[in-house]
Amino acid sequence: MYEEKNGSKITNQINGLPGTLIQILKFTQQNTQMARRRKTKYKAFVQYLALIASTGILLSCQSEKGELPPPNIVWITSEDNSKHYLKLFDENGVATPNIESLAEQGLIFTRAFSNAPVCSVARSALISGCYGPRIGTQFHRKYIPVPMPDSLQMFPSYLRKAGYFTTNNKKKDYNIIEGKGVWDESSEEATWRHRTGNQPFFHVFNIGVSHESSLHFSSQEMDSIVPETRENTFEVQPNHPQTRTFKYTNAYYRDKIRTMDSKVGEVLDQLKKDGLMENTFIFYFGDHGGVLPGSKGYLYEIGLHVPLVVRIPANYRHLVNAPAQSTVKGFVSFIDFAPTVLNLAGIAIPEEMDGKPFLGPKLSPDELNARDITFSYADRFDEKYDMVRAVRKGKYKYIRSYTPFNPDGLMNNYRYKQLAYQEWQAMYAMGDLNEIQSAFFEPRLPELLFDVEADPFETINLADQPGYEDVRADMHLTLNTWVKGMPDLSFFPEHYLIEQAFTDPVVFGKEQHEKIKRYADISDLSLMPFKEAKDQLIVSLQSSDPWERYWAIIVCSGLRERAKALEAQISELALSDSELINRVRAAEFLGIVQAANPWEIMAKALYESKKPSEALLILNSVVLMQSTNSAYTFNLDRDKIATLVAEDTQVKRRLDYLIP
Repeated sequence: MYEEKNGSKITNQINGLPGTLIQILKFTQQNTQMARRRKTKYKAFVQYLALIASTGILLSCQSEKGELPPPNIVWITSEDNSKHYLKLFDENGVATPNIESLAEQGLIFTRAFSNAPVCSVARSALISGCYGPRIGTQFHRKYIPVPMPDSLQMFPSYLRKAGYFTTNNKKKDYNIIEGKGVWDESSEEATWRHRTGNQPFFHVFNIGVSHESSLHFSSQEMDSIVPETRENTFEVQPNHPQTRTFKYTNAYYRDKIRTMDSKVGEVLDQLKKDGLMENTFIFYFGDHGGVLPGSKGYLYEIGLHVPLVVRIPANYRHLVNAPAQSTVKGFVSFIDFAPTVLNLAGIAIPEEMDGKPFLGPKLSPDELNARDITFSYADRFDEKYDMVRAVRKGKYKYIRSYTPFNPDGLMNNYRYKQLAYQEWQAMYAMGDLNEIQSAFFEPRLPELLFDVEADPFETINLADQPGYEDVRADMHLTLNTWVKGMPDLSFFPEHYLIEQAFTDPVVFGKEQHEKIKRYADISDLSLMPFKEAKDQLIVSLQSSDPWERYWAIIVCSGLRERAKALEAQISELALSDSELINRVRAAEFLGIVQAANPWEIMAKALYESKKPSEALLILNSVVLMQSTNSAYTFNLDRDKIATLVAEDTQVKRRLDYLIP
C-alpha cells in the first residue's frame, strides 16, 4: 500500500510540470513499476523518486517566478474590418463566438488603432514598430521597397535570434525590404508544427475572407444571393444612403465577419489539439478598418479603429498585470505591437522603434488605461493621391487635410468596383443626398474636429464652432509637433523621394529636417486668414526652393477664391516653373478658381514626364479637374505619353478611367 499511495501521489505531482521534467519522472515511474514486478527492494528507490518529484515541484515554482521558457505567441489577423462589425465591440455588429472565447481568458482592447487605413502601410507599421512617413513606407502600392533603418530589423528577426521558430501564413505585403533571418517559414504551409521539439514559436495567420474584394459582387448576385444576416438587424451609418444596396452590402459584409470568425476557430482548434493553449498568447485583430464606402483608405474611425483581443495563457499570467476578462480602455496602435511581442518574449526593445509595449510584467493596468493618444496617416492609395494626418486624443479626433481640395470620393478604380460606391456617387451627381451624405464628394476643410464619443461616424465638424477653440488649438499643436518631429517625409512629392530619399529614408529625413519643418509651416498658412498669410505666401511663391513654391501653390488652392489676388504670380509659375509638378499645381489652382482652363498645361506636363510616380501625381490633378463643378474636358493621347510611364500599373488605372 505504501508504494501504491506514494506512486499515486507522485503521479498527481507530475501534472503541470515542464515537458522535459515530466518525461524524466514518467520514465522513473516506469522503472519503479518494473522493479516492483520483479519483487526487488525498492524502498530506497521510491525515496529517490520522491526526492526528484519534490525537486521538480521546486523547479516548477521557480519557473512560475520567471524561469519558464519564453511563451509562444500567435497573431490572427483578419483583413479589412474595423471594430464596428463585431458585437463584442459594437451593438451594431454580429456575434463572433470564437473571438469571444478568446476574451473569456483574455483582455478586450476597446481603443486599438491601425496607424494607416490600408494593408501595406498598416503592415509595415506592424512589422517595424515605426511610423510610415518617417521611414518611407506611407505609399500604397509601393513603387520601390525601402530599407529598414540601419540599426533596426523586422521584429521577428530578434525572436529568431533568441531561439524562436518564426512562421507567417502567409501575407506580408510590406513596403520594406525584408532582409534575411525574419521567417523560418513564410507560405500557405507555414506552421508552428515544423519547429524542433518544444521550441517557442511566433506564428502569424492571415484571414482574407473579409477583404475588400469580397464586396465586388454584381447586381445579379445581389438579387440571387440571400445573406444570412437579415437586413433589418442593424443600422446603416448616417453618412450613407439608406438604400437597399447599402443595406444588402452591410448584411453581406457581416456574413463575411461570421466566416472570418469560423477561420479563427480553426486556428484555435489546431492549438488545442497540440496542447498549446496554456503556453501561447493569442492576439486577434483586424489589419485596419472595414471596406464599406468611406472606411478603408480614410482616417475616419471606421478606417482605423480595429478589434483587438489578447488571450492570456494560464502558465504566463504573471506577465500581464490585469485579470482575465478585463476591458482595456487605454489607446494602443500598430506601432506598439512589435515592442509588445518582444517584451513578452523577454527581448530588449530597439530604441529605433516608435512604439511602446502594452503587455508585460512591468506595466500596470492604471498606466495602460491612462494612454489616450494615437496618430494616423493617409497618402497615396493605388492611383489616388492625398495627404492627410490625424490624431485622436481621448474623445476628440483632429484631422488635418494638407490637400483639402481633393474630395474623399475622388475616383479610385478598385474602390468603385463596389456597387455601394457606384450608387453613392450616382446619387450625389443626381442631387439625391443630404448634406452629411454629400460631404464625401466635396472639398474638405483643412481642419476637422470631431467628438467621436458623441458622433462616432464623424459627421459634425467642431473645428470652427464656439467653445472648441482651445481643443482645436491643442490638437493642432499635438499633431504638428508629431509631424515635424518624425520628420514627415511626405512634404516632398513621392517621385522626389524615390530619387533622393529611398536608399535611406531615415537619414534623408534627418538631413532635411529643417526644410521639412519649413514646408509644414508654409502648409499651415492655409489655416490663417488670407490677409495675414498673403505676404508669406508671396515670399514662398518666389522662393528658389521648388518645394516651398510647391506648398505655397497648394495652400492657395486650398484657400480657393480667397487667394485670387495671387493669380498673376501663380499663372507665371504655371508657364515657367522648373518643376513639372509645380506647373501642374499652378494650373490646378487656376482651374479651381476658374481663372483658366488647366487642360493644356497639365497635358503638356504629362507628355513631358518620364517618371511614373510624377505622371501619376499629374493625373491625380487631371481627374480632380474633370470631377469639379466646372468639369474641364481633357482629350489625352496615350501615344504622346512616354512608354515607361504609360505602361506603369497605376498610371494605366488612371488612363483607363480618363480614356475609355
